[in-house]
Order: sequence, then structure tokens, then C-alpha cells
Amino acid sequence: NKIHYMVDEFKERRKLIIDLLGEIKGIKLNQPMGAFYVFPDISYFFGKTLKNKKIENASDFAIFLLEESHVATVTGEAFGSPNNIRISYAASKEQIKKAISRIKSAIEN
Repeated sequence: NKIHYMVDEFKERRKLIIDLLGEIKGIKLNQPMGAFYVFPDISYFFGKTLKNKKIENASDFAIFLLEESHVATVTGEAFGSPNNIRISYAASKEQIKKAISRIKSAIEN
């Protein structure tokens, strides 16, 4: 059944993105129960400078990720969570691996 296949596929993608984000120092993550996105807390980076860019809030962090890793995220401010960003995992596993690798590289280098 196609629906069961996609449910299982999204569970695998969710586990993949959670495992990969869990390897990045400073990112706090709760496992979502049923969405197609994760909502990590990135407040660890507030007040820090990454690649000569001062990170004061989730918007700064999202712009940093877009510019440095070419990964688009959405800030949590519109959802009442100003310490978070939203990252979709409605993408292939390869795209998820590449995106999180780019994020990790931008943050850690």
C-alpha cells in the first residue's frame, strides 16, 4: 500500500535527520511525532560569531545557513518559538544527508 510505504519512508527520513543533526554541537532537538519537519533549538548560537557573522537570533541563524550552506530554513518566530528553526525532511535521503552535511560544515568550520 502506497500510504504505508510513505509513512515508513518519512519515519526513516525523520530518524536520519535527527541522527545527523544530533552530531552537531549546540543543536538541541526533540523528536517530532508526526510532521515532515524538525524544529531544533539553536539558541546555543545566539551571541556567537560564525564566519564573521554575529548570530543574535533565529533569523540571523537562518540567513547564515542560507548564505553559508545554501540550505533554506524557516525561523520559529511565526510559531511562537523564537529559539528554533524549522527544517523540512520532505526530501530524498540523499538531499537530507547533503543539507545537514552543509549545515555542519558551515557551523563547525
